[in-house]
Amino acid sequence: MGAGGTMDGYDQIPEIALAWHEAGQGAVIVTVVQTWGSAPRQAGSQLAISGAGEMMGSVSGGCVEGAVVMEAMEALAKGQPRLLRYGVADETAFDVGLACGGTIEILVEPVGEQTPAFPIALLRDLVAARAARRPIACVTEFDTWARSLCGPDVPDMAAAFRADLSGRDAAGRMVTVHNPPLRLVVVGAVHIAQALMPMARLAGYAPLLVDPREAFATSARFPGEVILHDWPDAALDGMGLDARSAVVTLTHDPKLDDPAILAALHSDVFYLGCLGSTRTHAKRLERLRAAGMGAEQLARISAPVGLNIGARTPAEIAIATLAQITLALRGAR
Repeated sequence: MGAGGTMDGYDQIPEIALAWHEAGQGAVIVTVVQTWGSAPRQAGSQLAISGAGEMMGSVSGGCVEGAVVMEAMEALAKGQPRLLRYGVADETAFDVGLACGGTIEILVEPVGEQTPAFPIALLRDLVAARAARRPIACVTEFDTWARSLCGPDVPDMAAAFRADLSGRDAAGRMVTVHNPPLRLVVVGAVHIAQALMPMARLAGYAPLLVDPREAFATSARFPGEVILHDWPDAALDGMGLDARSAVVTLTHDPKLDDPAILAALHSDVFYLGCLGSTRTHAKRLERLRAAGMGAEQLARISAPVGLNIGARTPAEIAIATLAQITLALRGAR
């Protein structure tokens, strides 16, 4: 799902549950509602379980999945959701492996045609929104098992989307946020990019390399990566940059970097970083002002790229860059 990359199974729980249900296997969606202490998975983490007991995803890093499967089978048979809680105070805690401490509350929802099961029509709408890269949240009322979908434009929901924050809201409802997958567009097939691309993937991004210079942007230098040999402005304009996208320019060549920077500045990307010295960046700003960019737009550029950690090698610069991207995504707002 999403341009520039695919999601692994851990990120495709709604899609997997829908496929299992439509294949006649039955499906249950399990979601972490809240945690206390050292429980290993955050609120909103999900697990899909088929009627045959197949699993995809995780709600505890393996601690309670075995117990949850049995609960899911019963929930599926009865078409009835249930709330579970495991913790060190429970007699079953050690048996299910939560001896490391902490407590976890879990929502188990069989997929079905009628309430109180998770409505199949709602699940289809959720999957369609995710495929279109539309931020969407599923809101569950625990007292009635009514469910609805909403976007970040709904009052009091913007902060949850911005922070990727699922869990109980002030009204006690479960809000499960489904943001589009993170994307990182790297312009310039240089040595830094060779380190940054795999690092970004490990951090949960779908990386995409853009460089029209086919001698640089080769599968031999970037094995397994998605590479576009288009000019950066054409590549970025056609990809629908949004608030879940980050752009890094690394070529040092204004003919390549500047069009990409302008495309990013005309979008909602949450991060734009540009390689180059302070002097190089000053000249870059002059060109961008001449192209009509104002002070507020130019202030969005992180340059020289990366946090100041004394990085020298390409790999160290990649680390500093990914750290700065993470700070832009997760830092204080």
